This record gives sequence, C-alpha cells and structure tokens, in this order.
Amino acid sequence: QVQLVESGGGLVQAGGSLRLSCTASGRTFRGVGVGWFRQAPGKEREFVAAINWPAGDSKYSDSVKGRFTISGDNAKNMMYLEMSSLKPEDTAVYYCATRASSSWLAVRVYDYAYWGRGTQVTVSS
Repeated sequence: QVQLVESGGGLVQAGGSLRLSCTASGRTFRGVGVGWFRQAPGKEREFVAAINWPAGDSKYSDSVKGRFTISGDNAKNMMYLEMSSLKPEDTAVYYCATRASSSWLAVRVYDYAYWGRGTQVTVSS
C-alpha cells in the first residue's frame, strides 16, 4: 500500500520561507512524476509544481515560478518543496502526489494516483 506523508507546514509571515517534505512508503519516487498541489478554502485543488525524478525536469505554475523549488533526495526517498517570498495568497493545504507509473510531468489532479493528506501553510500579512 502506497502512503505519502507531508510535513513542514506552519504559520509564516509574508516574505518568509518554508520547506515542505514528502515521504513515501510502499514505493519509491524514482522514475515517476511527483507533484505538489494546494487547495485554499472554497477553491479547487490547483497545481503548484511537478518534477520527473531523478531526471530533475520540473514545471511550476506561473503563480509560484521563481519563488518555489521542487527537489528530491534519493537516499532518503523524500521530496521537497522549498517556498520563499511567501505571500498571503499562498495560504492553503499543500499536497504531495505521485503518478502511478509515468514519469511525464503532469499538472492535472487526475493524472496523479497517490496523494498525501496535506499540510497546512498559512501566510500572514
């Protein structure tokens, strides 16, 4: 059984930084597309970033490009989302997700087969 667990969320002031982590049990991140999504109250879940691991090709939403970085650690089987210059509009629950088998970068929720339960990020103004 595949389980993803996110951590690292919290409360931060605007302009601050956070690093989210995602660990997986039951599978490795190698060779599959990994994505981060977020969902704010009353809004649909939206794409944030994706990476083809360990090749390293990545893709970002326009709203986070230049501020967020997705990466991974093979030895620890961990994926990360480094977030800087945070804005109040970044406030959301952040989810880690992996594709079932494809390594292609994907931006749609339904392209991903496995999801974590999310970690809350709150950015105060």
